[in-house]
Amino acid sequence: MTRYVALLRGINVGGINIKMADLRQVFVDLGFDEVKTVLASGNVLFSSDSTDTASLKATVEASLRSVFGYEAWVFVLETATLAGIVESYPFDPEREGWHPYVMFTAEPSVLDGLLTVQEALDPAVERIAGGDGVLYWEVERGMTLKSSFGRNTGKPKLKAVTTTRNLRTLVKLLK
Repeated sequence: MTRYVALLRGINVGGINIKMADLRQVFVDLGFDEVKTVLASGNVLFSSDSTDTASLKATVEASLRSVFGYEAWVFVLETATLAGIVESYPFDPEREGWHPYVMFTAEPSVLDGLLTVQEALDPAVERIAGGDGVLYWEVERGMTLKSSFGRNTGKPKLKAVTTTRNLRTLVKLLK
């Protein structure tokens, strides 16, 4: 059995409200083992015999669409992969007054495009760095939605190919 994390994009915001007990039941009904939700922002831990993350992603997305009637976007990662992403965070995750984020991207070209603004950002407000399929972002507390990078990440074209988590949430998922 392999341990996975599913990161759902855009639930419990913008009118898509899903109770975590109902979300958990979808994963149980799909035959996954050791299913656990973490926080109410669409984080699900589960175990499966499958080693094909693309197939798991497609199965979960189809089931979420069917059960909850919304366009589901999910990132499925082995917990070992997630641990490597967390360990590679390039900034000080405990920096006082700052938020540490990880943005997951489904397409390398999207990551490359997001990184093009790296040199133009004000480091007194925020910094970004590329990782293996992710973008690391450090932003001053209170500036997440106001910062230059933060404003750009809310664009509709990124909706289906990105999701962002606070590094602290990812650490909780690994415990």
